[in-house]
Amino acid sequence: MARISKLSRSIKDKVALVTGAASGMGRATAHLFADEGAKVAVSDLDADAVEAVVSDIRGAGGTAVGFVLDVSRLEEIERVVSEVAAEFGGLDILVNNAGISRPAPVEGENFEVEWEHTIAVNLTAHARLIRASLPHLEKDGTGRVINIASTEGVGAQPFVSAYTASKHGVVGLTRAMAVELGKRGVTFNCVCPGPIHTGMTAPIPDAAKEKFARRRVPLKRYGEPEEVAHATLNFALPASSFMNGAVLLVDGGLSIQNN
Repeated sequence: MARISKLSRSIKDKVALVTGAASGMGRATAHLFADEGAKVAVSDLDADAVEAVVSDIRGAGGTAVGFVLDVSRLEEIERVVSEVAAEFGGLDILVNNAGISRPAPVEGENFEVEWEHTIAVNLTAHARLIRASLPHLEKDGTGRVINIASTEGVGAQPFVSAYTASKHGVVGLTRAMAVELGKRGVTFNCVCPGPIHTGMTAPIPDAAKEKFARRRVPLKRYGEPEEVAHATLNFALPASSFMNGAVLLVDGGLSIQNN
């Protein structure tokens, strides 16, 4: 077996595109990758927030460029991937993090609209980004794709069927790409976060969060975005070259609880 060098545990000078990078787990991932020496393409729908993240990374001595991206639009995906590759001379790592979650009861009057938009953002966009990025990722046979799903991708909750279906789809997409494209040297892995302190969970009252964590999470707390970012980094490392099609739960043990 080849010896794993120190360099293979580093992403220094790798080019990483992180979607949904203006806040929460995406922002934490962009910062961590930049801290580790990667050149980071920060993409999100919110232009001001993108610029703030880029400014923070540069202020800390990192390398980052911002790209405004609506992942539900194919033409924008193709444009941004092309611009990232042109800006940095390639693309080594794709982190598909952008996602939304809104209640959409199957009998609700807005179900059709919410279903289509949620699937477009949470699942179809991931596939399109992979497709657009593949020519760059496979150039040296070491590309990395990390898809961010959710514990909903391996379980289910009521009233969020579109979100749950989309996240199950992300897990399935990851595995399908791993077997379809592994021969090209690109690895595909998936991170499934559980309850994390992000903008998505911010509307939940603190007391409700604490009660849920005490009852359902063995670690008795919500996770932090940085903890998800470190799990994502692990899949991006050159040393993780034999990890392909893996689904990693980052949920404090939530998924092994029965109630």
